[in-house]
Parts: sequence; C-alpha cells; structure tokens
Amino acid sequence: MINIISSDRFLLHDTGYGHPERPERLSACIRGIQKIEVQDAFHWVEPRRATIEEVQLVHPQAHIQNVKNTAERGGFSLDPDTTVSPESYDVALQSTGAWLDGVDKVLDQKESSFVLSRPPGHHAEADHAMGFCLFSNCAIAARYAKYVKGVDKVAVLDWDVHHGNGTQHNLEADSNMAYASLHQWPFFPGTGAAHEKGEYDNVLNIPLNIGSGKDEYFTAFDKKIMPFLRAWEPELLIISAGFDASINDPIGSMQLLPGHFAEFTRSCLDVSPQLLLGLEGGYDLKDLADCTQAVTEVLIEGEDQ
Repeated sequence: MINIISSDRFLLHDTGYGHPERPERLSACIRGIQKIEVQDAFHWVEPRRATIEEVQLVHPQAHIQNVKNTAERGGFSLDPDTTVSPESYDVALQSTGAWLDGVDKVLDQKESSFVLSRPPGHHAEADHAMGFCLFSNCAIAARYAKYVKGVDKVAVLDWDVHHGNGTQHNLEADSNMAYASLHQWPFFPGTGAAHEKGEYDNVLNIPLNIGSGKDEYFTAFDKKIMPFLRAWEPELLIISAGFDASINDPIGSMQLLPGHFAEFTRSCLDVSPQLLLGLEGGYDLKDLADCTQAVTEVLIEGEDQ
C-alpha cells in the first residue's frame, strides 16, 4: 500500500494573484495520481497538524509566533516572494504534520508515503521564512524520526532545482543526518556549493550547469549520489521531491522528463525499500501531474518486489 498524504485544506494557503506557488499545483499532482490505473494501491491519508513542540524541533518560538501573528493580522509578505494569508499558519502546521505522518507510516507500517502538501519547506531557515517556505518540513521530519521515533541514521535527498538551504543548515551539524542535493547553479538561493560538506562530511552538494538533463543527472546519481547514500546506510530516506527541474518549468532551466524522476525513485528504492517523498517545487502544471504520476508508479512497482 502506498500512502498519499494530502488535504483540501492545503488549497487555502493563498499566495496571491500570479504567484507561482499556487493552489493549482496541488490539484495537478492529485490529477496525476488519479490517472494511475491501480487506484486500490493507494491509501489516502488526511494529515494531522504538527504540534508546536514538533515544529520547535527546528524552529524557535519567535519564528513560529511571527508566522502565527502575521496570519492573524490578515497576512503579509515575509519576504519578496514568501506570503502569509489568514489561513497560512494552520495550513503550514498541517503541511508539516503531513511529513510527520509520512515518517510514521514508513517506520511503523513499512509503507512508502508521498506527501502532497503546501506550503513547501526546504528553503525555510530556523529563524525565518524564505523562498515560498514557512516551516522546514523535511528537516522537522528528519529530527522527528531521530528524537521521537528513535531512528539512528536519516538521509535526505533533495532533487529540487533549487538548493535546499534550510534543510541543509538545519541538519548539517547533526552527526546522525545526511543531506544530498542536485541543483541548478548558479541559482537561488545562492547556497549549495560543492565545498559545503557539513560538520561530519555528511553533506553532498552537486551543482549542475543550466540546461543539464538526463546525462548530467544520471552521471551524478551513479557516481556520487548513490555511493553517498549507500555508505550512509540510512534507516530512513526522505526525498525532497521538487519537480522544477522538469523541461517545461517556468522557473528552472533544466531538461528532465517525468521518466527521469521515475528512474531517480527506482535508484532510491535500491537504498531503502520504503521511501518518504514530499512535494517541494515544480510550477508547470502538466509537468507536475506527469512527474507525480511517474514517481508514484515506481513506488507501486517497489511494493510488488
């Protein structure tokens, strides 16, 4: 069984007219999954809200309170591209909760899980929001796995077109955490240089040139990503599954197709038999639907093996 963890409430995070991180993104992902023939392979999960204590695994109370206060005042832009609307605080707590539910499903039930939530999280720093992200969902999930579930070693793979600065910065000082990222370079947010290794040689950054596609990504996977993950031997592998490296994305400038993301997923299943994937970026609606479908079909294949 594959868990699809999502909620209609995620549509209530209102980023404003013309913003690329819009509710239609989530609807596109759902449509992609609904195209899959074997619908009985899915368990649709309505996620819980994360508790304040769980969010505090990464964020200080001051940041959490700032997001809450901003929402209660009717919303505001926390930076030039990160918007809070009246519903955003509660929705962001549920978005984080969805990732935590995914951790529980993978560890307790040994079932792969795909979190389709918004707002995304991998740019959120411990003390401030940025890059469309309010709370650092992936980093909170990783720390939840360690401090609440008792997992010894966690690895995160981030294939979003942007470097996950927040995830890296929130995990790199923890000897039990590993972070690997492939990302367009140079590009927002300006972090993710190859020399950034983490405090325990637990960070692998692979900056890729604009226009990179199948050959560059597959070479990086075969020669760097897979050896790094296998050597880490994670008990939990979390994937920050952004699809903005797809060929038609209006923000990224890479050349990946849905089948390439499917191959990434297949490689990850060789490292861990159950995966937790969570949506990050991806702004072309058709590509989002097609990539979500392709990745989910591989998860179903993994269940049959």
